[in-house]
Amino acid sequence: MYNNLPMYQRVGAVAYKENLDNTIALMTYLRHPEKKFKSIHIAGTNGKGSVAHNLASIYQEAGFKTGLYTSPHLKDFRERIRVNGEKIQQKFVLAFVKKNKSFFDDLKPSFFEMTVAMAFWYFAKKQVDIAIVEVGMGGRLDSTNVITPQLSIITNIGYDHTQFLGSTLEDIAREKGGIIKEKVPVIIGETQPKTAEIFIQIAKEKNAPIIFADQLFQMRKEKCLLEEDGYWMTFSSKSNENVSRKYVTPLTGLYQLNNFRTIITACQLIGKETFTDGIIKDGIENCIANTGLMGRWQVLQHRPLCIVDVGHNAAGFQYIVEQLLQISHENLHIVLGMVNDKDTSQVLSLLPKQAQYYFCKANIPRGLDQHELQNAAKEFGLQGKAYSTVKRAYNAAKRTAKKYDLIFVGGSTFTVAEVIPLRKKN
Repeated sequence: MYNNLPMYQRVGAVAYKENLDNTIALMTYLRHPEKKFKSIHIAGTNGKGSVAHNLASIYQEAGFKTGLYTSPHLKDFRERIRVNGEKIQQKFVLAFVKKNKSFFDDLKPSFFEMTVAMAFWYFAKKQVDIAIVEVGMGGRLDSTNVITPQLSIITNIGYDHTQFLGSTLEDIAREKGGIIKEKVPVIIGETQPKTAEIFIQIAKEKNAPIIFADQLFQMRKEKCLLEEDGYWMTFSSKSNENVSRKYVTPLTGLYQLNNFRTIITACQLIGKETFTDGIIKDGIENCIANTGLMGRWQVLQHRPLCIVDVGHNAAGFQYIVEQLLQISHENLHIVLGMVNDKDTSQVLSLLPKQAQYYFCKANIPRGLDQHELQNAAKEFGLQGKAYSTVKRAYNAAKRTAKKYDLIFVGGSTFTVAEVIPLRKKN
């Protein structure tokens, strides 16, 4: 699969397809598995993975047989396709590829197209009650956009993948708004001046009810606790009717407050009779245990404290930097690796100058050369050494850091993937 199919995450633009022709052909060949299960479809620049995992966890707590499709994976391809938190078994992956190999050889799908087909085939075979499906990139032309869901969700709009989705927020919104379906309700996570009217217009054309989550709920962080198994955050929600509720989550990134607003709105819209307050609270609190989510403000070790996060664009790093500066520490060490087809300047301009940097290259063709990253960072007053691999950079940071220092690893999903341990469960 890796060697024979073009994979965007590894090789970039060469794997991108500007139509749904292959996906439609795959669905037809597989006898339309996408029509054999109910679904929720989630797009957005940031947060769609966290929203997907939390909704899947809530459905699991409610007793539903729940499929979950997300991308990219961190350690194991099978992370992308789960039922009730369990990764697709290797035997099903092998059987799917072997049975359909001749068709794949003729069609020449991308890695993502084939993976979506595998996921939908697996969900149909397992007869899931609901599948939570995360968009890979964009929306309108994403391979997942062959489902007709019960609910569409667009978390937010920011600058990412601009070479494919457009250079303005309005253009990006139109692409992500392509998941809005006829008469299917859509939740927009954040009301943004440049994009709100675009979503309203698309929803009107599709006769789709539209809800802006941030107009229904206010979220507030109560406190964070650092324990041996990681961080825990208590937060509260307050509705327009002044109904307040408290929740506990292992996902403690500040950006998660926006995601929880969207999640709770979704539960209110589609699950009033299904999801009790207790089920929603349990689903949020048990998200990592239920779904195997990794890489979101994840603690790798204590003393020195080491945190990783997969945020990789300016919108994500605004929250990351704010939260890093809130944590009590002596010296800050940042292990940074990025990809070579994105504008690094927006992220680099946000990073703190009072930190020691360890620039590195993730082990993928898209990885940005560590010396190029180091030189680009110098223009923003960021100083540090360059390392040929992520692990060398991370080990250097651990050797240098003192007991009460803080180490952060990030810049891309692939940088994080090389330092987090393989999760034994799920």
